[in-house]
Amino acid sequence: MSAWLFITAVALNCLNLFAQVHFTILYADLEADYINPIELCSKINKLIVPEAVIHSFLSLLFLLNGYWFVFLLNLPILIYNGDKFHKKTQLLDATEIFRNLGKFKRAALLKLCAYMLLFFFYLYRMIMALIQESDA
Repeated sequence: MSAWLFITAVALNCLNLFAQVHFTILYADLEADYINPIELCSKINKLIVPEAVIHSFLSLLFLLNGYWFVFLLNLPILIYNGDKFHKKTQLLDATEIFRNLGKFKRAALLKLCAYMLLFFFYLYRMIMALIQESDA
């Protein structure tokens, strides 16, 4: 059971990792004027809710299966996403994007780093769980 949980975690975390890379590239494109703000906001707004739902689902899986340490590793991003949804600031506004571009870029880079660290942690735990299952 543990192996399947971490295999699922690696796969779902890859989706979030790719989304954060996409966000970071889009912010850089906006800064370099390769994309207009309306197009950027429509592309990012389509992916914000799925990214948060995937991460929340994954965190809930760890919580329900008793992986407290792994859940605590996911808690900062979960709190950050929950705070954004609670304040209703999760969606980007094309008229305000340039005012807060630095903040959005910083948040995307931090989440990218967090998802990258979680990816390697999940990968390690997945390999360990597969080794334990093959020994049994």
